[in-house]
Amino acid sequence: MGRGRWQHMAAEELQQQYSPSRWARRLRGDAAVRAHVEAVTSGTQRARASTRTSLHVPYGEEDGERLDLYLPEEPSETFPAFVYIHGGYWQSLRQPRRTPVPVAWPASVPPSKDASGFAAPALVARGVAVVAVGYDTAPKGHMDAMVLQVRHSLAFLAKQYSGIRGIYLCGHSAGAHLAAMVLCTDWTEFGVVPDIRGAVLVSGVYDLEPILHTYVNDALNMSREVAQRNSPMLCVTQAVPAACEVLVAVAQHDSPEFRRQSQEYSQALRSAGWAVSLLDLAGVDHFDIIEKLSEDTYILTQIILNMIARA
Repeated sequence: MGRGRWQHMAAEELQQQYSPSRWARRLRGDAAVRAHVEAVTSGTQRARASTRTSLHVPYGEEDGERLDLYLPEEPSETFPAFVYIHGGYWQSLRQPRRTPVPVAWPASVPPSKDASGFAAPALVARGVAVVAVGYDTAPKGHMDAMVLQVRHSLAFLAKQYSGIRGIYLCGHSAGAHLAAMVLCTDWTEFGVVPDIRGAVLVSGVYDLEPILHTYVNDALNMSREVAQRNSPMLCVTQAVPAACEVLVAVAQHDSPEFRRQSQEYSQALRSAGWAVSLLDLAGVDHFDIIEKLSEDTYILTQIILNMIARA
C-alpha cells in the first residue's frame, strides 16, 4: 500500500484504518481502550509506589508543561534517561464526531503523563532514569504548540539535569509522532543540543494528512498546512555523524495504514542516512505493544536496554 493510496479509500474505511481499537484482538472497541488505560494507569501507580520520584516538575509555564521523573535508588554521577511521550491521539476529551466509528480514546481519562510511568520499574532497576513528558492536548493544545512543548521539554532536561548521560526517546502512537518531530528539530533556537542517542517510535503516525479526513481532526482542527509542517515524513533531515539510532516498531495487529506509515517512515530515514531498524512485533496490537514495557523480559524492553548499553 503506497503513500497516497489512502486518498482512494472510502470515508468509512479510512475512519476504520485510523481507529486502532477496531484492530485489537484481545478486546474490541471501547473495551480495548478502557483496558489499555487501566493497564498503564495501574502500572504507573505501582511505579510511583516503588520508585524514587520527582513528580510534576515544570518545564514551562503552561498547565500541561510538566515532567515526572523516576530515578534509580542509587544513581551514579551520570545516568541515561529514557524519555517517554504518551499517545492518545493528541487530545484529552471525548469530542462530537461526524461518523459512528468509535474514537480511539473514548475513556474519560485517556493516557497522559500521569499514566506514563508504567515502564519505570524495569528500567530504573538497571540504572536508567525514566522521564514522562506532559503536554497540552486538544482542545486546549494545538499541533504546533504540542510539538514545540515536547521540544522544550528535551531542552529543559539538557539544561537542568547535567547528570544525564544520553537521552533515549520513546513515544507511542501520537507520542511516536511527537518523538519523530523531535528528531528533525533545529536546536539553535533552544540554546542547547540534547544528547539524544536513541529513539524508539512505537505504532506511530508520521504523515498527518490522512488524519485530516477522519474523526481525529474534529478535536485537532488542523489545516492541511499545519498537518504538512508537522508530518515527520515531510521533515526528514539528512543524518549527521552524531545522529541517533532509531527503532521504528509496529504491531502485527496494528491497522494496515499504521503499518504502512511505520514502514515508509523507516524507509525515509534510511534513505536519508539514519541508522534505523524496523521491528514488526508478532502477537501484539496497538495497545499491548507498549503496555508490555512494564515487563523486563519483553523483547522491546530488552532491545531498549541493549540500545542503552551499546551507547
